Amino acid sequence: MKNVLCALSFFMPLVIISQEAVKPDIIPQHIVTDSYHGTDLDDPYRYLENLDDPNVVTWMKTNATYSESVLNQISGKEMLFKTMKELIERRATTIYNLSITENDTYYYLKRLPGEEISKMYKRQGYEGEEILFFDPTTYKAEDGKIYTISTISPNIQGDKIAVSVAANGSENQELLIFNAMGEPYPETLELARGISWLKSGDSFFYNRLNSKDVTDQSRKIYTAVFTHKVGTDPSMDDRCFSKEDYAEWGISEMEIPVITYAKEADARLLFASSVDKNIKAFMSRSQNQLRDNWKPLLKREDKVTHMILAEDAVYYLTYNEAPNYKIVKAPLDTPEFENAKTLVANSDSETITDVVVTKDGLYYATIEHGVEAKVYFLPHGKKEALALTLPFAAGQAGISNKGPAFSEVWISISGWTSPNKRFLYDPKSNTFTHQPLSTPVEYPELENLIAKEVLVKSHDGVMVPVSIVHNKDLPMDGQNPTVLYSYGAYGNSIFPFFSPLILAYTMYNGILVVPHVRGGGELGDAWHKAGQKLNKPNTWKDAIATAEYLIDEGYTNPKKLSIFGGSAGGILVGRSVTERPDLFVAGAPMVGAMNTVRMEETPNGPVNTPEFGTVNDPEEFKGLLEMDSYHHLKPATDYPAMLITAGMNDSRVIAWQPAKFAAKMQHDNTSDSPILFLTNFEGGHGGRTTLSQTLEDFSNIFSFFYWQSGHPDFKLNKPLKD
Repeated sequence: MKNVLCALSFFMPLVIISQEAVKPDIIPQHIVTDSYHGTDLDDPYRYLENLDDPNVVTWMKTNATYSESVLNQISGKEMLFKTMKELIERRATTIYNLSITENDTYYYLKRLPGEEISKMYKRQGYEGEEILFFDPTTYKAEDGKIYTISTISPNIQGDKIAVSVAANGSENQELLIFNAMGEPYPETLELARGISWLKSGDSFFYNRLNSKDVTDQSRKIYTAVFTHKVGTDPSMDDRCFSKEDYAEWGISEMEIPVITYAKEADARLLFASSVDKNIKAFMSRSQNQLRDNWKPLLKREDKVTHMILAEDAVYYLTYNEAPNYKIVKAPLDTPEFENAKTLVANSDSETITDVVVTKDGLYYATIEHGVEAKVYFLPHGKKEALALTLPFAAGQAGISNKGPAFSEVWISISGWTSPNKRFLYDPKSNTFTHQPLSTPVEYPELENLIAKEVLVKSHDGVMVPVSIVHNKDLPMDGQNPTVLYSYGAYGNSIFPFFSPLILAYTMYNGILVVPHVRGGGELGDAWHKAGQKLNKPNTWKDAIATAEYLIDEGYTNPKKLSIFGGSAGGILVGRSVTERPDLFVAGAPMVGAMNTVRMEETPNGPVNTPEFGTVNDPEEFKGLLEMDSYHHLKPATDYPAMLITAGMNDSRVIAWQPAKFAAKMQHDNTSDSPILFLTNFEGGHGGRTTLSQTLEDFSNIFSFFYWQSGHPDFKLNKPLKD
């Protein structure tokens, strides 16, 4: 489950329902009682977990129809949709997912104004002539499904390219293979992911899911790694790591084996992937049978989160005895972590967020106070790093390159009021050259915005960094519509970034607030651990403290304050609302994890136990129950208005989790506020979809919030009827 706000950087259909839908009846409860370590837990909507039950599906569809009807009656929604679209399409071309090969071929996705789906292009070098390489809108057009491109994976030579596509927002990928001219090879690989090309350039490793069914409990258990040779039948692929290998190498059934080839070291790496950020890896530099030659490289106890192999060394980013991370280096001949020496020491004030190695040296980015980005260059053989003077003050910085054997390095920077810009950096002259991929665009509206960074005291005295973005002329009279967004899981950070969707929201005099809550990584590993498992309450209590701060400081009041978040961020939204329903006028958990006690009963649940815990452990069960929004709903309670969403193709948060939460909240709520439940029956976990679908999703949320906060431009055209 990953950060859903990333959808704000991309671009759910604008369907106007003419008939007035009838409000769905509150469905009955049928209590099932489970016992966990001496605790009996009643589950009144267990039957909603059967997504094959026609009655369950009918209830979900009835709720979706009603929710769409209500949302489409909000007077300002269509204009908000158009405003978002105009701001996005002000840019003549939008380019992302860039991959640059060693021979300087650029492969990327591009969307033009008026297009719903990005297409794949190529060009030779930054200034080369652009060629349309693959158009997903023509792929299986007769199926009536919408296919989008997920990944682009060229081989080392750049003459063969693997492209993943998936239908209707799902993650059931189909892997296509093309030659350099864009001509497809005959085979299609189903459910393939984790592509890594071998040195030969005509074969690659890949991991394969066991089932297309997002409800299949075996979908991610004991998945295998295969080798595919281009031009051959995938059914003949060699299974190079499978169930019988797991026990030998200490890999659990829910860890995902991924094998990659590292050209610089001429080595193969085996990763036991999971949501645990600590890398568990093995290496083989032998040309014999893989399963006979793996050697342990990294243990999770080494606390390494990123590694780079070069020709003669391996670099590790680690928080081992370095809470804000340090960079260490080991010889390639003795690459074990214990042989590594420190190159960049831990800083007390800055957290290292990114690192790349080039022919000239080491580049790394940091974040200070969770919101101020810096970039450094450490030349090979030197001990002191040079702090680069960035072209403008940035809230986040990303670094990319072609690999350790090349000098080119690109630095991309952005902030809440600064659209992302990409620069080529020259270490010899210490200069930045602007090399935009997308066309430049002007947003004069940004002149009216300010971004504040404040510290808010949480429930236990800990100071939480909070970003506040709003029109500079707004009076702080406590009457401003305000939306609070956060995530707080996996150590993922929400660094300041620019989005046209955020800009559109603020143009209606709304205030956007992002508390950098515990569970994220903005302030290092300790910040992540402080919002994990039994410490998870800090995540939503940080959000609640932020809400109280906003009210106390005159930004807003409880009748105008809304909260939203997605996926694991649904925990933050659900528990903030169930613990303090009096603080919010509205909330929107997007495809949220709302029933964490039952998470392990889903295909994606067990793999998430390193982050949230397992019900099999008595103490971790207590943590899961405390973060379970569904079980914290109380009968006869006045709850704020809610827009709860789910995706029927969602393989990360299964649709019955938000469904159960919605059903119980509809049952327990005694206020007049609407509790809407909207399932996208053609969508998944968010992203990988059309521009209009994404704009529909966010115009739904923001117009719903504005309506509930009493904004004069967002009123219901017709009164709701029971």
